[in-house]
Amino acid sequence: MSNKGYADVEIFAIQVKKTVAKILNRTHDSHIGGGYSAVDILAVLYTRILDISKEKLEDPNRNVFILSKGHIAATMYTVLAYAGIIPKTDLDKHTVNGENYAGHTRRYVVPGIEMSAGSLGHGAGIGSGMAFAKRCQGLDGNVYVLMGDGECNEGSVWEAAMFAAKFQLSNLVLIVDRNRLQSYGSDKEVMDMGDMGEKFRAFGCQVIEIDGHDYAQIYRALTTGISRNPAKPTVVIANTIKGKGISFMENKLEWHFKSPNDEQLKVILEELSE
Repeated sequence: MSNKGYADVEIFAIQVKKTVAKILNRTHDSHIGGGYSAVDILAVLYTRILDISKEKLEDPNRNVFILSKGHIAATMYTVLAYAGIIPKTDLDKHTVNGENYAGHTRRYVVPGIEMSAGSLGHGAGIGSGMAFAKRCQGLDGNVYVLMGDGECNEGSVWEAAMFAAKFQLSNLVLIVDRNRLQSYGSDKEVMDMGDMGEKFRAFGCQVIEIDGHDYAQIYRALTTGISRNPAKPTVVIANTIKGKGISFMENKLEWHFKSPNDEQLKVILEELSE
């Protein structure tokens, strides 16, 4: 893996990880493992791809990002804060009673959130609908959807893939955070998806498989992928590591649920500063 030339992206990702660890230590909220597996993808999207700002949130020609795995809400809010879309002080409101920063992302009440999330499997369908609407209305901009691989157990994901392929939605990019761990075990133990890339190809999508922690690979997939075959939607399968970057957290199922205690927070911050 080489991230040469992406120093700004790496700084962004590390800042997000440090802040997320502090938030979850304070609030005792969970999903730090799945947040860390997705941070590098989010960092590339928000620093190099989306070109989204507070001023563009209502622009119909904007690029749209949908977080389908909405349980990594703390990570998403932190990304929005470092991207300048919400105030960093709003991160103090995470899971505070009466505030809008809930444990799952909510549209309309948090700027930059394009879909209310909770039950999994909805982002692909909503993203396909948005991409189709852009096509019908002659609007610019692409729609990017970040999903978990456990989420791909849902039949709605495959219905969306069929729809997107049928209508040749080349303005749609589905990104699978392929960390191979879901809430109750490995994906193989819970619902073996086999060769996920071949499945999406069979549904009519073009597929690009990458290292989801290599910024150059992420950038190339998200930029050149949509022009490879203009008649097909793109699926980027990003092979990632749950808890990426933290020695005691990597590939550990328990970090789907746990929040770091004070001692663990200290180790996290030290390892991210090395």
